[in-house]
Amino acid sequence: MRSTDEVEEIDCLERGLLPGSRSEEAEVKEEEVLYTASFEETQENFEKYQTARWVLYSLLLVLAWGIGVFMLLYLPVRRYISRRDIQSRKLYLTPNSIVYKVTRPVVFPCFGVLKKEKHVLLASVADVVTEQGYLESFFGVYSLRIENVGVRRPPSDDVQIQGIANPIAFKKAVLARLSNMKSENVSRQVVRTEDLSNLRIGHLSPFAMASPSKSPLAPNLGDVMLLQKLEEVGSTVKRVETLIEEQLSQASEPMLDRVRVSGSML
Repeated sequence: MRSTDEVEEIDCLERGLLPGSRSEEAEVKEEEVLYTASFEETQENFEKYQTARWVLYSLLLVLAWGIGVFMLLYLPVRRYISRRDIQSRKLYLTPNSIVYKVTRPVVFPCFGVLKKEKHVLLASVADVVTEQGYLESFFGVYSLRIENVGVRRPPSDDVQIQGIANPIAFKKAVLARLSNMKSENVSRQVVRTEDLSNLRIGHLSPFAMASPSKSPLAPNLGDVMLLQKLEEVGSTVKRVETLIEEQLSQASEPMLDRVRVSGSML
């Protein structure tokens, strides 16, 4: 018979091995979240903005083909969808990416929901743009657009998020993380170049494999570099001397020909 402690430990291991047993919050905790955006403060304004847009489109379509009447009847369902949409939105910044998750009902909510999860790598982010149109400014709603790196990509590939409470703070957090990543890349490149230079010097120096303790017979790095420069200067001086000798020999040949011609005429 197994003890109760062993049974509980086995149950915990089985739950950990089962697919989908880990909750979404546990997965997020594994990633270091640097900044989390909020949508709660603008929930009411976002619903009003979506309602106003729907009413305007409905009135225009009433004047055009009469379809706007059905759109006005669908207005309560539309408000419910927009409310569930803004409540389920999650946007946070990790050390390597921007994560955006949303769960919204379909056109007829009785048929289920649509889940959308977008991961944008920070290495592919060119800029974070905050936008606000006329109707958005009237209701105090902002839009956040994440531009991708690359000229060939169309603007439709950019991630656009609407209804974020403080887009400027999120933009500052993303730009600060991008600057940190650039500085880290520069420091890594500097370390790599230093390592390569040390390896080259080690191959050139006959005492590279010696012990790290300094000995009086070990050559100095400055002396080695000075000797290399002196060798280069000596080789260049020899080349200049050979060029001068060739030019002098070429110039002396026509003078000798003239002297020979003048002697023969005399």
